[in-house]
Amino acid sequence: MRIRGMCLTGAALVVLAITTLLQTPALAADTGPSAANTELAEVVVTARRRDESYRDVPITVDVFTEEQIAAAGIERPADFIALTPNMQLVQTQNVGNAFVVVRGVSQARNSEPSVAVLVDGVLETNPSEFNQQLYDVQQIEVLKGPQGALYGRDAIGGAIIIRTKPPSDHLEGSVKLGIQNGPGEEAQASLSGPLGDSNTLKFRVSGSYFDTAGYIPNEFLHDKADPYRDLAGRARLLWTPTDQFTADVRVAASHTATQAFYFTVPRADPNNIFSFFNDANDTSVPVTVNNRGEDDRDIYDAAVKLDYATPLGTFTSISAYNKTTEIATGDAFDFRPIPQSFFFGLLGVDLNQSQFLDVRAYSQELRFTSADIGKFRWIAGAYFVHTDRFISTGNMVDTGAGVYPVYRTPSTNPINPQATFLADSQNNNAWALFGDATYEFTKQFEVDTALRYDQDMRENTTDTPEAFLAGVNLPGFPQGVTGEVRKHNWDKLQPKITLRYKPTDTVTAYGGYSRGFRSGGFNQTGVGAIAASTGILGVHDIFDAEVADTLEAGIKGTFFDNRLNADLSIYRTDAKGSYFFVFLAANSTQNLGNLQKVIYQGGELETQFKITDHFNAYFSYGYTDSDIKEAADPTQDGNQAPLVTKYTINLGGEYHQPITNDVIGSLRVDWQKLGPTWWDPANLTVRDPVSLVNLRAGFEGAKWSVSAWSRNLTNKKYNAEFSPGGFLFPAQPRTYGLEFMRRF
Repeated sequence: MRIRGMCLTGAALVVLAITTLLQTPALAADTGPSAANTELAEVVVTARRRDESYRDVPITVDVFTEEQIAAAGIERPADFIALTPNMQLVQTQNVGNAFVVVRGVSQARNSEPSVAVLVDGVLETNPSEFNQQLYDVQQIEVLKGPQGALYGRDAIGGAIIIRTKPPSDHLEGSVKLGIQNGPGEEAQASLSGPLGDSNTLKFRVSGSYFDTAGYIPNEFLHDKADPYRDLAGRARLLWTPTDQFTADVRVAASHTATQAFYFTVPRADPNNIFSFFNDANDTSVPVTVNNRGEDDRDIYDAAVKLDYATPLGTFTSISAYNKTTEIATGDAFDFRPIPQSFFFGLLGVDLNQSQFLDVRAYSQELRFTSADIGKFRWIAGAYFVHTDRFISTGNMVDTGAGVYPVYRTPSTNPINPQATFLADSQNNNAWALFGDATYEFTKQFEVDTALRYDQDMRENTTDTPEAFLAGVNLPGFPQGVTGEVRKHNWDKLQPKITLRYKPTDTVTAYGGYSRGFRSGGFNQTGVGAIAASTGILGVHDIFDAEVADTLEAGIKGTFFDNRLNADLSIYRTDAKGSYFFVFLAANSTQNLGNLQKVIYQGGELETQFKITDHFNAYFSYGYTDSDIKEAADPTQDGNQAPLVTKYTINLGGEYHQPITNDVIGSLRVDWQKLGPTWWDPANLTVRDPVSLVNLRAGFEGAKWSVSAWSRNLTNKKYNAEFSPGGFLFPAQPRTYGLEFMRRF
């Protein structure tokens, strides 16, 4: 693989790792406001479903503690992902479509996620719920590389573990208020403590409110294209009647209201409706959609976690329910005012669109975790999830009177006449058995083996009325039959073996093999033939599962009296069935295809520094080279895989200075560089490198803080996504604001 023009073999990278760890100056990265201490604090992680020191766990993991979350202003998933090397979040289309890309392994519209996401130990069952406000969070862990052996299907690229703050022993609370340039305002609050005089029953309630008029101008409607309002709340109840038994009950809900589909589609000749071109760097075309539309998402979660401890270990039961609905309406291709639009020039009418998603899931996990006694530790468990999903999408004739939501049946509104409509429902059952065993041969050498078997049984029913099938409205439509039922099973064994060697108490070297797996799914009946007829290969009526086998080696350590943390890892992933997204204009369908074989290889170098007792800094570099080895379209062989960013660089620091005995001033700067990014198997275009700067400054007392901040300080204009056909989704410009926090 090539890093900045140098060709490095695996052996050379190992040498580089050791050299870096032993020769980097004595620096560190405590990022909390009380960071004026002499060494880095020890961080405990739960990456292997046990409490372990970060420096001991043999996994590439990035950790964001409560202090770091506050110092970096992390309030959404995009915030911590931007600080994680070899990882990106692609936000596009609507709030539920946010794609996590880790080490090149990506997802796409309507696909399974690339990472498993756990909140307080509960696995998220629907990728549309990931992109939420983060509030009252204690710690975030990002695990890289396939984690399927412990976390199941969809952990093909890694896992994200989010822990919210637990109920406290004493009554406490906090309030945070903020304003920003939307204009916008936000508020967060929490209250926690025991219920009455009880020593066994504790509670925590927290909430978040965010409202902004938006930041991206809509030059046709003379307002903002991206207004955003979010209201969320969570309640936890912790009951510990005995030393052996604990019950943790959590309920949460959120409502998000924004807009969707504010794409831009450049033309080489503004007056030629057919002169589209593919350029991921074009930011010259403003948003001019003539329909504000809506994007409303509601999420409801409930979970009960029961733990019963015995001398041999702990039994755990996790029961969870989730319901996510999202309705998104707005303009359709090519996202221009009616007289200027593509379809108006072609057919004399313009189109708008509506998409509806309704997902409900029930899950149950049973697990036994042995006690940490002796040299042998183990975990065994079973998991089951049932999912009901309905999705509809369609185009309506844009009469200029607005766009109205369409849910389960086609529109009968005379001012919103339905032109196309597709609907499907799915009934999915998935189950798994898993186990993990760790044996410590000596204090220096340990072997960890894990194995999981997942089976995913899916049933898809075509709910599209006959009037919208078989080319009744437009040629090229899917050839399905109303009520058609398609079934398919996907299953896979996911093994993992990791070797850990600790030459000293502060250095850990590790290496191993792991497999990740995520299920396939259903495109519309007949789209395979239609795609092939238009020259798009690799798209079929059923898209296949993806399997990734990864070899990884790494070394991490703490040096110079705990003033330096340094980590280096290298990896190679051989993936079969990698997803890619295709929009078929011939029938207005969104589809997934598969690449037969892709190889991803690269690595990460991360260093955290404590330069002085008041100045902390960090540097990280992530590199991913992808190579499509085999595609249905042989012209794509040798190309980069979709959504791959060649490299990421993160550099930043935070300075703390006591102002008085009770007040500390702070200044933090974060610089991120995203390397060249490819978007599709054909590599139609590549986005040039993007550099972004975030800034925070403020003051903090014992129970209060005030901060000024800015994201994308230099107001860099770039596109968050490119999709074939010339679709561009603009990224957020500069934002800034002021926030005040008070603890009591």
